[in-house]
Amino acid sequence: MTAPAARDTSVEPALACPVSPVLDIVFSRWTTPILWCLNEFGRQRFLVLQRNIATITPKVLTQRLRQLERDGLVVRTHHPEVPPRVEYEISELGRSLAPIFAQLADWSAQNLPMVDRARQEFDAG
Repeated sequence: MTAPAARDTSVEPALACPVSPVLDIVFSRWTTPILWCLNEFGRQRFLVLQRNIATITPKVLTQRLRQLERDGLVVRTHHPEVPPRVEYEISELGRSLAPIFAQLADWSAQNLPMVDRARQEFDAG
């Protein structure tokens, strides 16, 4: 008697977790701080944004801003003057994420002390 054929039970990642695409777009390493700064402080030039994020390199900031512009979350405005001026601002689509960021900030304030305690207990045990 032969064994029954194995059934393919794999699920496409987007179906297994429908928020995965959003997490990939919005919550990558540098995307959240960029969107947060643009939402909090408004339109900014590249160097100001870089200073506000402090630890980001110019190369990474350029890459992330291009991706965010491509995704429709950031608007880039080029002013044809001498010297040229470029400003970045959060788009309406990006601004629609503000309530999520606010909820995450509230969750962090309420729960990070418990996370720290749990980590200490785990590391001690």
